[in-house]
Amino acid sequence: MRTTAELEERLARPGAALVDDLSRLDGDILILGAGGKLGPSLVRLALNATRGDRRIIAVSRFSEPGLARALQDDGATVVAADVADEGALRDLPDAPNVVFLVGAKFGTEGREHATWFTNAYLPGRVADRFRDARIAALSTGNVYPLVPVGGGSTEGSPTGPVGDYAMSCLGRERVLSHFAEAYGTRMSLLRLNYAVELRYGVLVDLAGKILAGEPIDLATGQVNVVWQGYANEVVLRSLLLAESPPYVLNVTGPELISVRQAALDLGAALGKEPVFSGEEAPTALLSNAGKCHRLFGYPELTPAELIEHTARWVADGGPLLGKPTKFERRDGRF
Repeated sequence: MRTTAELEERLARPGAALVDDLSRLDGDILILGAGGKLGPSLVRLALNATRGDRRIIAVSRFSEPGLARALQDDGATVVAADVADEGALRDLPDAPNVVFLVGAKFGTEGREHATWFTNAYLPGRVADRFRDARIAALSTGNVYPLVPVGGGSTEGSPTGPVGDYAMSCLGRERVLSHFAEAYGTRMSLLRLNYAVELRYGVLVDLAGKILAGEPIDLATGQVNVVWQGYANEVVLRSLLLAESPPYVLNVTGPELISVRQAALDLGAALGKEPVFSGEEAPTALLSNAGKCHRLFGYPELTPAELIEHTARWVADGGPLLGKPTKFERRDGRF
């Protein structure tokens, strides 16, 4: 993957299991938040997996110039709408399958009210509007507390969100669960952390700090990462798992990634020694996605391959999204 076109093609390349699973779904797929980080590649993945046998409806405000036209050219039915507007939400086309990607993370501090509106109130309005659909809703592993390094929270572990962002995301899950119980709406909740591709993610964050000579804080010394193409497949395939009460699933890679070692490997590939600060704390935000891997297999790209691809991409000056994950934050302030 050396160009944006090659990266986009890889992200949107469906596996045989995804093609088979989506063939078992009836009707169109409506994707809310199609203009976000995961949205465009997920739309294209759905298009390629369904091969034109149904509509893939991409809904977003589409603030990025040209994205709506590009998705339309790829075959999506594009609807430019702000789902926070009651009238716009009401006027969206009906669909029996809904993927909900809308969320707010960054800029939480000082705008906590807006974060709660987007992450907790708005999902309830969407669930009410699409009460008869299957809904796959993206959540986050941030709903869990920091845990001792060496393990990871499972779907049955106690939640313990830190900070307004994480608390509002647990609020999203609670509100969606209410509507699932009230209407019998079938849902899946995907607790994702951290999706990576070559333009953003934990590895891009580390590579950027290495090249800039900025110190890498080691307090959060271990992380989970997962190839975004795999995460997108799981989101779409989870529509078949949707049930009431919601089916909860952790989505991440099987490996525990050492931040120090990943930085050293990236630095070696980039030809620059990383600078570190602090020491590894005994706890980190870690998820165990064993259930996901039993259901859907392992991600196609290993951490070593992701490090190699990321280093080459950054060294070649490939375009970046400029959206740091802030994975190192331990106080929940994003």
